[in-house]
Amino acid sequence: MGSRRTGRERALQALYQLDQNEKATPVEAVDAAWAASDDGQARDDSAHTFALELVQGVRAHLAELDQLIEQHSQNWRLERMQRVDRNVLRLGVFELKHRDDIPRKVTLNEAIELAKLFGTEDSAAFINGLLDRIAVAVGKP
Repeated sequence: MGSRRTGRERALQALYQLDQNEKATPVEAVDAAWAASDDGQARDDSAHTFALELVQGVRAHLAELDQLIEQHSQNWRLERMQRVDRNVLRLGVFELKHRDDIPRKVTLNEAIELAKLFGTEDSAAFINGLLDRIAVAVGKP
């Protein structure tokens, strides 16, 4: 698995934790996600750095991201969404809005893979449709 894929997985796990425990810091949440993975491999520093950048970015822009998600979701309030779906969306919207180094196609594909891995059987289609609408709205090529 690539370091960015690993970083996204750990970022999602950290955001999930922060969604439950807002007192934790992004660094604590990312470190806890890494410790919980227990895959027997040494921590990849570039994946860790990427995960931390994502978590800090999402947390710094949380109100903006949540507003975009709610604005483009149809008949879904943010608090009604599955916690995993909500945080995959936050990651994806953050990448679309604030990471010019990540192409739209990569963001959408990675979000779908995270949804398949951690979400329900309906998560991937839900996230794909919503992120695609948001990408168009924010003008991400």
